[in-house]
Amino acid sequence: MAKKGKISSKKISNKKYEKELYKLQAELCRLQEWVVKSGERVIVVFEGRDAAGKGGVIKRILDRTSPRVFQVNALPSPTDRQKTQLYLQRYIERFPAAGEVILFDRSWYNRANVEPVMGFCTKKQYKRFLQNVQDFEHYIVRDGIILIKYWFEVSMDVQTDRFKSRIEDPRKHWKLSPMDLESHRRWYDYSRTKDRMFKATDSKWAPWNVVDGDNKKRARLNCISHLLSQIPYEKLAFDKPKLPPRQDSDGYKAPDYPYKWVPAKF
Repeated sequence: MAKKGKISSKKISNKKYEKELYKLQAELCRLQEWVVKSGERVIVVFEGRDAAGKGGVIKRILDRTSPRVFQVNALPSPTDRQKTQLYLQRYIERFPAAGEVILFDRSWYNRANVEPVMGFCTKKQYKRFLQNVQDFEHYIVRDGIILIKYWFEVSMDVQTDRFKSRIEDPRKHWKLSPMDLESHRRWYDYSRTKDRMFKATDSKWAPWNVVDGDNKKRARLNCISHLLSQIPYEKLAFDKPKLPPRQDSDGYKAPDYPYKWVPAKF
């Protein structure tokens, strides 16, 4: 994919990154307050290359927000029953009610990328999806839901380095699946399906926003900043409460109970 306006590959200092992330997370909390008060419904779709940084962005969005408002969905493989349902059915049931922001860590676009490459759907199912998904998303938007779609792109070399890191680092073993290994091998198969997907689904009402994921920290800041710019939220007034004084002990004395304290090893 051509990287028009590619972000700097230069590392951003931890100090600057944390400073900018703090400001963005504070804005996410303001957005959250507005969504709850206004009753808005928001869907954010995260798609892209494996190891492109989708999970890292989602984690930073969720770090300081309420799980009652910002809810992430990473659906498992469909059950036998779900395989016979309308394809989009199990995604629709996860859609937001008033005052909710639903994040899809991969979404119905599995049918446009993973499934055709891995042979998990028929050519007919794949073609039908590409023909119908624009109408589906147009319906979502016309119903008043804010729909934002992100595609995370990463270069071949950076993806390879990140997969190697997952192999070597025991903290990252869980992030490496047979599907990841296949996505590394089938780089160009995924490139072709991505190209067809963009051509068929990059609509005026639900355009794809592409995130350059080669630099993780910059990608996180850029994506969250862009997300905030896509929602016309308002900063609500915050009346600082005063902490009430503690009640009188009224003779309370802590019992001499044999608590099982966690050993202080650190």
